[in-house]
Amino acid sequence: MEGNQDSSSHLRLQSAASLKASMLKNSTKSNLNIYDHLTRLLIKMIDEQPQNAVDVVEDMSLDIKRSLFEDKETTLRDLPETTASELLAEQQRLLFSQPEEAEQEDEQVETPLPNVSEIGFYLEQAGVGLGREEMQRVFLALKQLVESQALLRCRLWGKILGTESSYIVAEAECREWEEEEEQITDEAAEEEEREDKTSESEDNEVDPLPQSTYKTPPVVPKEAAGTGANKFFYYVCKEPGLPWVKLPSVSPAQITVARQIRKFFTGRLDSPVHSYPPFPGNEANYLRAQIARVSAGTQVSPQGFFHAGEEEGDEEDEAPQDSYEVNSDFEAIPVAEMAESLSTWVHHVQHILPQGRCTWVNLAIEPVEDSNEDGESEEKEEEPDEPEPEVGPPLLTPLSQDGEIFNTPPWSSKMSSTLTYQHAVAVLCSNSWPGAYVYACGKKFENMYVGWGLKYAGEGYSPSVPQPPQREYPSEPEITEALDPSLEEEQALREALEEQQAAQEELEDADEDEDEYAD
Repeated sequence: MEGNQDSSSHLRLQSAASLKASMLKNSTKSNLNIYDHLTRLLIKMIDEQPQNAVDVVEDMSLDIKRSLFEDKETTLRDLPETTASELLAEQQRLLFSQPEEAEQEDEQVETPLPNVSEIGFYLEQAGVGLGREEMQRVFLALKQLVESQALLRCRLWGKILGTESSYIVAEAECREWEEEEEQITDEAAEEEEREDKTSESEDNEVDPLPQSTYKTPPVVPKEAAGTGANKFFYYVCKEPGLPWVKLPSVSPAQITVARQIRKFFTGRLDSPVHSYPPFPGNEANYLRAQIARVSAGTQVSPQGFFHAGEEEGDEEDEAPQDSYEVNSDFEAIPVAEMAESLSTWVHHVQHILPQGRCTWVNLAIEPVEDSNEDGESEEKEEEPDEPEPEVGPPLLTPLSQDGEIFNTPPWSSKMSSTLTYQHAVAVLCSNSWPGAYVYACGKKFENMYVGWGLKYAGEGYSPSVPQPPQREYPSEPEITEALDPSLEEEQALREALEEQQAAQEELEDADEDEDEYAD
């Protein structure tokens, strides 16, 4: 019996020694062993003596492991990385900083900014807007824009959505209008190139090539800054706190092509616009053209709030009215009446004509002004009749005169609340440009657009069809290629020519004989 006990105890000692040896083996991943880990775990439990130790033993074991790892070598805890939202928050933090040099007297001076917080409140009553937090950040971003650019007036025009990022649009009026003469210089350079080409073709009179009769249509001039579609400047930014970018002025060609295409915005101003017809510019120009179209169709105000401005000069009376002034004697229209009748609303932005301008330009007059030579007086008689001028609706036209679009009324009106109508506001939304809203309450109103920048196109959209190809050359007998004659046709032609020549010789001989007889 004693021998068996000795052998069993010997076996237990061997198994305990092998178990301890296996527990002392270090892990290939963490370089730790279970023996030391259990020792530390028991020591921690003796020191802390937690209640319900069996329930927290796993958490205590994990804490011990974490304390032994270094940040650079651990796989359990990732190093913190700066996210895009944190970078944006760092840039927006500057909007809330107050400069030390700011004085309290500046608060009493009239600011070119409207009360964006109040506008956001009324838009919230109407069920639209950007939200209180974003409106506050946009208000501070507009304040930063006014201070950096020294603007006379600035307001939040709206927000145009994009596939990658959106555009926050600010409408501004600068102190000094900048005139752009790039287009004029380009046209002058093109005319010089054309004159050089014509002079070279006249010199080579040995074998002149057939010239094309196609004449490029005249370029419609761009409206000057401060007038028409370029009455205001527009600045855009992707998020409040990011730098503002000034959009270029719009040209009639860009507005004309923008009416024929439908493209979503990407959020990158320098991205090209792939479309047919090809758009003359990048996304910044396309964005500016869409802003002009939306403003011309959806910027409205209560009737009587503005009245036509007084212009001096008899010649300007014939031109369409393009200015307005605030009516100091305006009396507020009841909200219920504005929500029911469209006649209480008027357009206060000029209509854009099919030419792409707010004021029509007669392009047939341009070649007459440059004519100074005697030879050009004959060309004046051959010119066609002058085209009929394009005329749009006058300024401050009621919305009741707007036409339907695809059997859909152009506007929808309502009250913000039918339960507490005493404190409600009148809301007007555009069906032709989804996303355009305007509210009115007493003598206060504001327009805002939040959408994709696309006009309502009905149930389906069909892109424009390409034009038929032009002829390469005019079909005239001198230019049209003919088939080579056969041998029989050449012999018949020679015989006919010989007979004609013989007949002419006989006539000449007969004439000579008559002259001699007369002498």
